[in-house]
Amino acid sequence: MNNVIENLVIRKIRVEDADEISRIQAGIIKSPANTDFRSIIEGQVRKKDEEASFAAEIDGKVVGYMISYIIYAGFGLDKSAWIATLGVDPRFMGQGIGKRLAEEILTFYRQRDIKHILTSVRWDSVDLLSFFKTMGFDRSSFINLRKELDS
Repeated sequence: MNNVIENLVIRKIRVEDADEISRIQAGIIKSPANTDFRSIIEGQVRKKDEEASFAAEIDGKVVGYMISYIIYAGFGLDKSAWIATLGVDPRFMGQGIGKRLAEEILTFYRQRDIKHILTSVRWDSVDLLSFFKTMGFDRSSFINLRKELDS
């Protein structure tokens, strides 16, 4: 086992992680992150143990994150969870950090008897599709629809 995984700590996400998460997101998309992670995380923290969002940390530095939430009565499913976003610092990709985050989220929801975990991935995002496939995800019976609103 390499040193990265040996020193990896998966923990609940904290508000003070927002800046590091924005930095990771910017590194992934190769431009400044416009997402207000502080507001998202504040909402997650208020819900305490209801929903799962985790940070991956090595030597006190956030190197990855996964944010999810529960949906009640969502289009035919009594209760389900949605993985909204995840990211791993590009310098640490391919070392099992995303897998450990996903395992933690899946364990969290399994313990709460939530059977359906959903996410959405762009069709051309081969790496992300492959990642979720290796985690046991497959196509769902849902189709993503979208509508763009005029300003």
